[in-house]
Parts: sequence; structure tokens; C-alpha cells
Amino acid sequence: MNQNQTQRSMRKINQIFYSLQGEGYHTGKAAVFIRFSGCNLKCSFCDTEHEEGTLMSDEEIIRTISAYPSNLVVLTGGEPALWIDEEFIDLLHKEGKYICIETNGTRKLPANIDWVTCSPKEGAPICIDRMDEVKVVYLGQDLSSYINLPAKHHYIQPCSCRNTPEIVEYILQHPEWQLSLQTHKLIDIP
Repeated sequence: MNQNQTQRSMRKINQIFYSLQGEGYHTGKAAVFIRFSGCNLKCSFCDTEHEEGTLMSDEEIIRTISAYPSNLVVLTGGEPALWIDEEFIDLLHKEGKYICIETNGTRKLPANIDWVTCSPKEGAPICIDRMDEVKVVYLGQDLSSYINLPAKHHYIQPCSCRNTPEIVEYILQHPEWQLSLQTHKLIDIP
């Protein structure tokens, strides 16, 4: 492996942990979370400290996630699309993992990801055309363009559980949307 390949296989990881998926379609499932560092957007409502991190090799990441019994792996961040490529996803698949990503949709994704959650941000252009679910953190913004995104599932989510009654009312008026709660926050798990 040459030096360029070695540098590419290093990925900046904020943390790797095992918990239950707290949001969206896979809520309640045991999952290994790989939280990548850094993001290309600076959303004012972001609840994740993701700038700090440790460079890890693909082998170190595989070894770490293999310690957990679930085959569900969630790539999150920050913005994981800054750090992943098709080869990395292939390595995870070789370990028998089902790969989900939560992305803001502003960067191209490897085609071999199993499940794509697009969490679009107001004013940020979406450049992905494949998504399984859309999950919008609701701050009162116009959602009309998001309902037309090509996904089977469309969720809106309160911002850190603060505006849940507003979300409920919105869904009652717009039943094409579903509620996604941050259940991990409600039951106080990572």
C-alpha cells in the first residue's frame, strides 16, 4: 500500500459506540454508530460536538465495530460523506454489516450504502438522488420541497424535543409526514 492509499484509509472518527437507533425508520434497533468528525455545514441547532476526533485506519474501525453483536452500522457525524468511499463500505459489507448513513445530502455518496437517510438543511443544495428516508429537524421552515424528495419515508423531528406539540399539529395538517422523536434523548441513552 503506498502512502497515498494509507492516507485515504485514515478516517477522522469522533466516536464509535453501541446503542439503539433513536430516530427515523430504524428506531429501536441495536446499532453500532460510527460518528465522523467535521461537517461542511454549520447549523445553529446542531446538538453534536463533532469537530474533535482521532484518525483511525479502516482496520482499527473494523476491529472496534466487530466487538459489538449487531450487524447494523450507522454512519453519522458531523457529515460522514466527507470521510467515506466505496472501498470503506465494501470492507464493512465483508464483515457482514448493513450500512446506514445519515447525511445532509450535499455531497455525493458511495452507491453501495444499504440505507440512506437524508437530513436536508434549509438553503443547502441536495446533490444526492437516492434516499430511503428524509428526516427534517423542524424549526418552522417550509417543508414543501422536502416532501417531493425521492424517498419512501418522510419524517419530521422536533429540535432536541423542544417543539413537539408544533410537530404534532403540523403532521395532523400534513399527514404525508411521520413523526420521528429522538427516543435516545427521551430514555437517556447515547
